[in-house]
Parts: sequence; structure tokens; C-alpha cells
Amino acid sequence: MSKFTILLGGDLIRTPLLDRQVAGTRVIAADAGIGHARMLGVMPELWVGDFDSVPANLPDDLAAVRRQVFPAEKDSTDGELAIAAALERGATSLVLAGAFGGKRADHAFLHLALSVQLAEAGIEVLLTSGAQEGIPLLRGRAGFDYPDGTLFSVLGFSDLSGLTVTGAKWPLNGVEIAFGSSLTISNEVKGRLEIALDSGHALLLAHPFPLPES
Repeated sequence: MSKFTILLGGDLIRTPLLDRQVAGTRVIAADAGIGHARMLGVMPELWVGDFDSVPANLPDDLAAVRRQVFPAEKDSTDGELAIAAALERGATSLVLAGAFGGKRADHAFLHLALSVQLAEAGIEVLLTSGAQEGIPLLRGRAGFDYPDGTLFSVLGFSDLSGLTVTGAKWPLNGVEIAFGSSLTISNEVKGRLEIALDSGHALLLAHPFPLPES
């Protein structure tokens, strides 16, 4: 398996879990995502984008990372371009670090939807902010190793059919979920979390490192 971390421009905090997830991966930065490299202690092999959001006062070694420059008026986001570069280099697994939050809600939504598309094409994908992480849900059954009490939601990108959730405070058994329903928001792990899906497009959003309430 060839695993890449893509540094995106959204919010990111460093946690022991995130350190384990990015350890030993190849790294590509997407424009402002280069700003996360120093915090994570990683060195990108490539820096991709239109470079309209370059962080100020970058260390010399990061400023010198090889660049792949694109025009500002283009048909793909910087994040998409970085992911494409990783796939061209043989990536079979992606950690999208900084995939949530930040200044661009449209980019965050794209990362969520794109991750589902990539997973359905056979690419393993994890989206993370360090505090929360997203995992696309494919048809079939999958298990997840989260501690009891971990908050999670199932985000549907379409109508969902035959959704079963076990190992949760509020289990579900083969239910139909209409697109836009809030039924699968804010559940809690209770035992071994397993999710099965007959059809539809969905993503598990979990909070393994909850931040203090503001």
C-alpha cells in the first residue's frame, strides 16, 4: 500500500492519533496546507496550487519545496490537484489532513464528497482535523475501533437504504434514511461500533479527540 498525507488548508491540531496516522507517509501540500507541515514535523515532497494563500514567514526548507504551479482560474481546487498528484504517484491510501473547517466551507464540503467518490473507486481515505475524522462508508459492513462514549454521526450524501448501526447508544436496524434527515446525527459508541449499508453514499464522522467546549 502506498500511503500519502495531503496537507489541506482547513483547521488542524496535532494529536498522538494524528501522528500515528501520518507516520511513514509521503506528503503533498495543497497551497496554504504547507503551513501544517512544521506542526506535524513532516516535509512535503511536492507543493501544489495557485499559491494565492501562501503562509507568511515560512521556514526556508518549506519555502524551497518543489512546486507545481497552476493558474488561479482553473477547474479544480488546490486540494483536488494535490490528491491527483498523489494518485499519479501510486497512492492507494490517503490521509486528508486539514479537510474540515477553515475559511472555505465549500472546500470542506468538496473534501467530504470527494472522499466518498475516491473510496468507491478503491482508494482508502481518512479525513481529519486531528480532533475529528471522517471515513467513507461503502456498501457492506465495516467495524471501527473507537472508545465508548465517542461521539459520531453518519452523514448521508443521498438517500440511504438498509442502514444498520450496532455498538452504539442508539442502534439502527436496516432502516431507510431520507437525504437530509437528522436521524443519524450525534450518536455515541457503546461497545464495538459496526455499520452496514445496503445502498447510498455516506460518511462516518467521529470525534475521537473532543475539544473543550468554548
